[in-house]
Amino acid sequence: MRTIKEIAAIANVSVATVSRALQRPEVVNETTRLRIQEVVKRVGYTPNALARNLRTARTRLIVALLPDIANPFFSEVIRGIEQVAHESGYSVLLGETQSSLVREQAYADMVAARQADGIITMSHRVPKIPMPGRLPVVNACEYVKDKQISSVYVDNVAAAGAAVDYLVMLGHRQVAFIAGPPSSPICVDREKGYRLALQRAKLAFDPALMVSGDFSIEAGERAVELLLSQGQSFSAVFCSNDEMAIGAMRALSSHGLRVPEDVSVVGFDDIRFARYTSPALTTVAQPKNALGREAMAMLIELLADPEVPPRKRVLSADLVVRGSTAPPSPRKRK
Repeated sequence: MRTIKEIAAIANVSVATVSRALQRPEVVNETTRLRIQEVVKRVGYTPNALARNLRTARTRLIVALLPDIANPFFSEVIRGIEQVAHESGYSVLLGETQSSLVREQAYADMVAARQADGIITMSHRVPKIPMPGRLPVVNACEYVKDKQISSVYVDNVAAAGAAVDYLVMLGHRQVAFIAGPPSSPICVDREKGYRLALQRAKLAFDPALMVSGDFSIEAGERAVELLLSQGQSFSAVFCSNDEMAIGAMRALSSHGLRVPEDVSVVGFDDIRFARYTSPALTTVAQPKNALGREAMAMLIELLADPEVPPRKRVLSADLVVRGSTAPPSPRKRK
């Protein structure tokens, strides 16, 4: 059975454009609309009955759930979601959950009550939606183990490993790690990447050099304060996100330690502020806008055809080297 994604590929247009041509043909360019209609007719594509019934009750509203609206990482992801939603005639309702199950469920209930068509969740949980058939849910940035939920994220193991590999290449042998919440699968993956990079370099993992945080600037500060108060020796710090890296740099500076002359710092995400720290932060750049765009395209595809197979889409992340990293000073070498 053909899917809306295959129709888009054959017609050389986006999934969103096919969705508009099928549901709101009046807003699609005539040449494009006729090309899509010709492909649909040629391949015999017919949305199933459930999809047709759902379209008659569409709200054209989707809910984007995020755990912390103050986290700057999510702004570009949301922008990507909004761009594709607008192109496809959808509106987006932002829901900050503060990691609360009650809040998550309140938004999920909107879908069950037909007050919204679907959900993009940016946490590692999928709220329960009491409705038959495939759930209209896509997971972005994080991922869930449920094979029926489509997800889009980066390879966090490889990305974290590349960051630590770079520090090792510079000559660092004592690399501290400020981890994210252990309940998050992506944080578990970033820790795994850190450990694997140490193994590749034949460096022993030292649990005393790892501190967990909650992704906030304050958590990065507290982590460095803890490491220093315990007398731990390290020449570099790898952080699970940029905000904690910024906090780590602040704490190091308050103790008279220079970045990168005394301690190198690497973050993760490449939020807007990363390039404006002093020195500018070396970090792993996630394709934030692409994560949002792909998540919304996946949801539109699912809403148009509930039988489309679930997918796990993995995007690439790149290390961006800036001024916060350098070879260790001679007194830090071992």
